[in-house]
Amino acid sequence: MRLTVNGVEHELTLDPRTTLLDALREHLDLTGAKKGCDHGQCGACTVLLDGRRVNSCLVLLIAQAGAEVTTIEGLGTAAEPHPVQRAFLEHDGLQCGYCTPGQICSAVGVLDEAGRGWPSAVTTGDGEDLLSDAEIRERMSGNLCRCGAYPNIVPAIREAAGR
Repeated sequence: MRLTVNGVEHELTLDPRTTLLDALREHLDLTGAKKGCDHGQCGACTVLLDGRRVNSCLVLLIAQAGAEVTTIEGLGTAAEPHPVQRAFLEHDGLQCGYCTPGQICSAVGVLDEAGRGWPSAVTTGDGEDLLSDAEIRERMSGNLCRCGAYPNIVPAIREAAGR
């Protein structure tokens, strides 16, 4: 099957049970996405699939033929980091760093969702700010940080949104 990852097309022949996470880590040597819980509960494996954030440990590779995947490695460079990466660094939005690639990919997805006007579970419909602290916390709730860097992650995302 063909899959485009970070702008590079790959042709892969793998077991149909291979997850997107395992294909990225074990076959394409893209180890930014982490295998945390392997049950879709922690968000450490979050990547962007056709622009939408997904837990790559739950996605079977075979169902993604022709898809576009963006991992943390494809968001920015050392010389020119993505605005979310820069904001995480400036706000110290990480501690051990294990969850950080998933947090950053998820945050990029959050900014896109809010920019499209998509509501979250806490959106009231009264025209409130789709990137308030409460909105950011709700939208990022699928990404866990065992170190507790949340107080710095929220302002990092708010800054990356241009606030």
